[in-house]
Amino acid sequence: MTVPAPRARRRPSPAGRLLPMLLVLTLLAPLAVLFGQSWRSTDDDRRLVVTERLGVEYLRALAPVTDALVDAQTATVTGRPVSGDALTRAVGTAAAVDARIGDDLRSRERWAGLRAKIEALRDRRPADPEAAYAAYGEVTDLLLALHRKVRETSGLVRDPASDSFFLQAGVGEKLPEAVVAAGRLADLTVLAARRPADQQAPTVAELAAVRVAALAPAGALVADLRAAVDSSESTDLGANVLTPLDTYQRSVEALAAYSTPTGAVDGPRLAAARSAAQAAAGQLQPVILDELDALLADRLDALDHDRWLAVAAATAGVVLLVVLALVLLAAYRRAADARRATDRPAAPPATDGWQPPAGRPDEVRPFQPAGPAREPQPAQWGPFDAAR
Repeated sequence: MTVPAPRARRRPSPAGRLLPMLLVLTLLAPLAVLFGQSWRSTDDDRRLVVTERLGVEYLRALAPVTDALVDAQTATVTGRPVSGDALTRAVGTAAAVDARIGDDLRSRERWAGLRAKIEALRDRRPADPEAAYAAYGEVTDLLLALHRKVRETSGLVRDPASDSFFLQAGVGEKLPEAVVAAGRLADLTVLAARRPADQQAPTVAELAAVRVAALAPAGALVADLRAAVDSSESTDLGANVLTPLDTYQRSVEALAAYSTPTGAVDGPRLAAARSAAQAAAGQLQPVILDELDALLADRLDALDHDRWLAVAAATAGVVLLVVLALVLLAAYRRAADARRATDRPAAPPATDGWQPPAGRPDEVRPFQPAGPAREPQPAQWGPFDAAR
């Protein structure tokens, strides 16, 4: 009977032993790339939201400056005493905000120019109403330019969400423009009554232009806020914004009615309508800023949640790959131990029976008796044994 020889185990090559570990390490590369892209995208979005919130804070500080400048302009044009306390407090608050976040929004230069103009007006108020109207008009133009600068550098003008985009456009552009233009309309009406007859024709054209400048941004503001409410998923936005918006809209309609250029303009009623519109704007503006900041804060929380989710997913992937690497390493060690045990020379088996004597292979050995060994028998007596 022929017994087949045992099949020799094939030793894996070094490349074959390293291939599983290389595959595990290769899986780390796409995992790192995906995590890096997700982190950078989330970080860019988060940085934009943080800067936008700085812009909201800056716009909130500029609102009292706008109201104080418009009131100071009206008081100077109408000949009433001007109280500079409100303007001083507003400028101080805005200066503190600019000192803290002006570098981030790159608004230092514009604010410095605007503040210098305001202080010059406060120190040397023009005695002539026409000169005062022109001087305050220059300052308010700088103020509106600062509003635009803050919206641009903070990224509010590039906000990706429709609701927050309409809110920032309304509170950072339309509302200050409407407040400033409404003040100019009321003050120009007072000046028009004092101008000589030969200047009435150009004055009427100027009044019509200022009226359009006052009513157009007010109407655009109403449209923006309604669009923000319609496109928002927030249930609180409509309830918080629509009530002060209705009040502001009614005041703007009264302003439009009293500033009709078809007949004689009622100056006192127009001034009262302007004051009512400015008061309604003062109630509406903090509501819009609060809602805008709340939307940005919610988005920031969502981005932080996505960031930690990406970190958790990447950590879980790395842990799984490490476990897989440890399993492969343990399997490799077991295979190596098995190979060493196979290559070690085997000990001769222990036997209890007969073994052939050692010698040369070609040596002729006598046959051994078969069967169990017997005791040696005593020799038989020969014929001459008795004589010994």
